Amino acid sequence: MPDLSQQILRTDASGMPLEWIDYRQAVKLHALDMVAYTLGSPILTIHGGINAGTRQRSRLQLHSIVATHGNQQSLYRLDRGYAPPLCNDTLFRRDAHLCLYCGERFSRRELSRDHVTPISRGGQDTWNNLVTACIRCNLHKAGRTPEEAGMQLLAIPFTPTHAEYIYLQGRNILADQMEFLAAHFPRTSPLRARL
Repeated sequence: MPDLSQQILRTDASGMPLEWIDYRQAVKLHALDMVAYTLGSPILTIHGGINAGTRQRSRLQLHSIVATHGNQQSLYRLDRGYAPPLCNDTLFRRDAHLCLYCGERFSRRELSRDHVTPISRGGQDTWNNLVTACIRCNLHKAGRTPEEAGMQLLAIPFTPTHAEYIYLQGRNILADQMEFLAAHFPRTSPLRARL
């Protein structure tokens, strides 16, 4: 039985990763003739109706990566000032569900967002000032800097590029999708160590 929850990576025609879509959205792109090309392994075959003239049943094979025409929304994502939207799930994935103070791995419900420089001290709610912390460490640090709390930060927070952000949003990423996304990561990306 095919996995209907498998995500498909959508790119623009130049190959810039845009987003994850489901099989229904991929079928719609094909039906609207917006697909420039497909890459990766076939993951699902959709069977349609029978053509009255030819008596042939329509069939559409979906691949793990689909490139589409006519989408200019990726251009701003190449801008040096681009920062992807910030949410706890993506932040926790960036930090591999590790508390960046004690180094332990926790479930999502046991983690919190910590401002390295507290907002009360002028810190910003940005990727470069946020780390994943367990609730215990976050409460211990309170409104202090790591230095004031006697806590060492285990990694430097960073703003993911758009390709890294797409990776962090993915679920059950296939090998060919991962290879494609990794080719768009900066050479110095901390996420490369996980590959």
